[in-house]
Amino acid sequence: MNQSRRQAGFTLMEVMITVAIIGILAAVALPSYREYTRRGQLPEAQGTLADYRIKLEQYYQDRRRFGTDKCADAADAPAWRDFKPKDAAHFTFSCELTAGGQGYLLTATGAKAAAVGHTYTLDHDNNRKTTQFKGAGVDKSCWLVKGDEC
Repeated sequence: MNQSRRQAGFTLMEVMITVAIIGILAAVALPSYREYTRRGQLPEAQGTLADYRIKLEQYYQDRRRFGTDKCADAADAPAWRDFKPKDAAHFTFSCELTAGGQGYLLTATGAKAAAVGHTYTLDHDNNRKTTQFKGAGVDKSCWLVKGDEC
């Protein structure tokens, strides 16, 4: 009777093989997922910088300068002049006047999550630069997202 009865369950070897397969899949999938989420956060900076550039150009059309002491600092300046968009989740934004108020440099700095370690700039001549990418200092004349070449 005991010989005809078969035990149910998995052997230790079967469990170890399953754990090894899961480990290999996780080792491949996790870095890919992190890279995917990092790249998904970067368009926030690029889109907001482009938006601020348009707003500053409109500001310039009305006042013939981008500001006196800081960007968009006129008494009747619009609400966006603090460069803190309400929907910004991963970056902080700043503006610095250049050329005596006739130019500016917009900067987006990664502040949260996977965006930390990324810094992008945009100036009044629409020159786009990446000064920090994936935590390393770089000097690229474009906005990097993937890889290290423009």
